Amino acid sequence: MPKAVIQSAYGAPADVLRVVDLPAEQPGPDELVVRMEAAAMHIADLRTIEGADHFRFPVPRTPGFEGIGHVARVGAAVTQYKVGDRVFPALASGTFREEVRCAAAACLPAPAGDAIQLSLLTVNGPTAEVLLEDYADLQRGDWLIQNAANSNCGRYLIRLAKLKGVRTVNVIRRPEMEAELRELGADVVLLDGPDLAARVAAAVGGAPVKLGIDAVSGPATQRIAECLAPESTVVSLGSMSKQLCHIDFYLLFRSGIKLVGLSFARQFRNRTPEQVRALYIRLAKLMSEGYLEAKIAGVYSLDQVLEACDRAGRTGAERDGKVVIRYGD
Repeated sequence: MPKAVIQSAYGAPADVLRVVDLPAEQPGPDELVVRMEAAAMHIADLRTIEGADHFRFPVPRTPGFEGIGHVARVGAAVTQYKVGDRVFPALASGTFREEVRCAAAACLPAPAGDAIQLSLLTVNGPTAEVLLEDYADLQRGDWLIQNAANSNCGRYLIRLAKLKGVRTVNVIRRPEMEAELRELGADVVLLDGPDLAARVAAAVGGAPVKLGIDAVSGPATQRIAECLAPESTVVSLGSMSKQLCHIDFYLLFRSGIKLVGLSFARQFRNRTPEQVRALYIRLAKLMSEGYLEAKIAGVYSLDQVLEACDRAGRTGAERDGKVVIRYGD
């Protein structure tokens, strides 16, 4: 019988998660069942388990936003996939289980390649892509700035920006990360601090920085905003500090800086289904070729889900990469 993680309530993982055996999933007419190879674990998964504000889903449920696997069974009306095809299951379909049942139309074809890396495609990859495409008219040679540059999304952003000829200022909190990010293609790497704007201006030779990306919030939002050219945008995509975004009204008023929040799913509403599918296929190809590569902190079995949650909830050098659940051998 296939195993699944069941979340019975909101709370600490050790209190509300258990691994159980369940009957094999049976697809409806327009559904398929995916036998999972690997599933990524994100901070957002931990927030849904805890029941944090804006992260509450009805329980009982199986957590897990993304992953990769092979089609095990197909519904009678499904024509686009057959048993054995490799796919990315539908986003937020509860991937912390050996078999995932979901709508066939919401799945995506997956290429050959490392399942651990490819399990991270459907969240961080498109987030980095829409950051580059949707919030500023970035041309070859232009500059953007991001903090939390050592995050997986930050690393993807460095690589995707390099393909487009966009230059990146990358703000970090640990100096030992500088060489690693430069090897990825980062143009400038700086430690965060109160004089960040002056150091950024010197590093880019006074060129305008046209986009700011803030995954930290708190006072870090203001520091990113201070680095930007007038009429530019700060995109908030996370809150590592668990604080509200702090930004000076007068900076907004005098310089026309805008602060917006990112949801790649919301940005997808401005794209046709064909455009979204093409974006994912392109990102999947870059991953399968090794151009987009996540740093992996740890790989765990489904039975080790509590250890995986503990590792994913750590920060800095205590985690240092993404956490992935691997199924089977």
